[in-house]
Amino acid sequence: MTMPQTDPDTELLLRLQQDSFQFFAQVRNPTNGLVQDSSLPGSHASIASVGLAMTSSLVAVERGHMSRHEALERTLATLRFFRDSPQGTEPDATGYKGFYYHFLDMQTGRRAGNCELSSIDTALLVAGFLAAARYFDRAHGEESELRSLVDDLYGRVEWDWMLNDGAVISNGWKPKSGFLPHSWKGYSEGSLLYLLALGSPTHTISPACWLDWTSTYIWKQVYDWEYLYAEPLFIHQLPHCWIDFRFIQDAYMRERVTDYFENSRSATYAQQQYAVVNPHGFDGYGEHCWGLTASDGPGPAHRTRGGHRITFHGYDARGIPDGPDDGTITPAAVAASLPFAPEIVMPTLRRFKELDLGRHTPYGFGAAFNFTFDGATDGKPNWVSRHVYGLNEGPTVIMIENYLSGFVWRLMRGCPYLRAGLQRAGFQGGWLV
Repeated sequence: MTMPQTDPDTELLLRLQQDSFQFFAQVRNPTNGLVQDSSLPGSHASIASVGLAMTSSLVAVERGHMSRHEALERTLATLRFFRDSPQGTEPDATGYKGFYYHFLDMQTGRRAGNCELSSIDTALLVAGFLAAARYFDRAHGEESELRSLVDDLYGRVEWDWMLNDGAVISNGWKPKSGFLPHSWKGYSEGSLLYLLALGSPTHTISPACWLDWTSTYIWKQVYDWEYLYAEPLFIHQLPHCWIDFRFIQDAYMRERVTDYFENSRSATYAQQQYAVVNPHGFDGYGEHCWGLTASDGPGPAHRTRGGHRITFHGYDARGIPDGPDDGTITPAAVAASLPFAPEIVMPTLRRFKELDLGRHTPYGFGAAFNFTFDGATDGKPNWVSRHVYGLNEGPTVIMIENYLSGFVWRLMRGCPYLRAGLQRAGFQGGWLV
């Protein structure tokens, strides 16, 4: 499916996509299929990175960067690891009740540190499983085995247990202290989690849980844009990696005569407008320099400028309009918004290309940059992150492809579990008809 690279914008996108995919190709353990959370030396595996890597590898096959056989073997190694990994209440298990710990040791696959059994990260992992099962659809032994493994792994996730006898899904669980004190309330990437839980053939949750969750939404106006509010852009992007929300609506969106895709479009435009208004006066912000999300940062540190003390953060979930905001822009936040608003994304990506953002990494534009922290030289920011994160690289690969060809969206429309989850949540119209 290689496209002619005659158009400069298409060339830019395909190069960024290929470079971003190389992160997943380079930082995986070939034995167990685990993928590092980031390019930081010694980084643990992130199960979210594994799910994003699995989906990105399908794109790589379609784009000619990997053979189908190689992607199949990599995917099978990963699925077999999760099938055989220890599930139990032991503090160093890999998972429990079908869920997995947020971070795992790259070599042993055991729980890393004191992290939680993560409901949302398990959902991101499972989304990658389901995408692979849709793609590898041939009748021969290994592809048949792959689909069987995915069915088994998805079927053993006890989504209903993660409700903790309540109406909304818990953020997670730890072996010593039990369920975390917070649950998935308010609009977030949790939509993917709820839909996968609703579609489960073995441990489904009630459709009422979706209504209970949407009842906690906040509809807000930010500058000229009204939308379902969430601060960082990744919230408006992650579920869309796998789900084509165009023209399908649940009860909440039918009442507002819109859909979740258009909602993300509004959030994208609001981010650009925030950068133009630039309420905190950070250097570099503007029409073609915007994008706040979860990412690396130059801190923790402080600087004084114009008599004002500025606090700079390290890794943080930056967002608008209430922050946190320390002048740090994340290119992936823009790239993953491409399907929503290409008319403002492409000029911004062209601007990013001019800034030499990949100077410290071979994986695309890098995680983040900041003009304010250490100023600029020759019009280019002096602080550019030296590392990238799977949570940024995966959506970059996948959403570029969804924009160019709709490949992952088309693939997942045929997933019976996802269709069931959407229908049980009350979605109607569009491709669900």
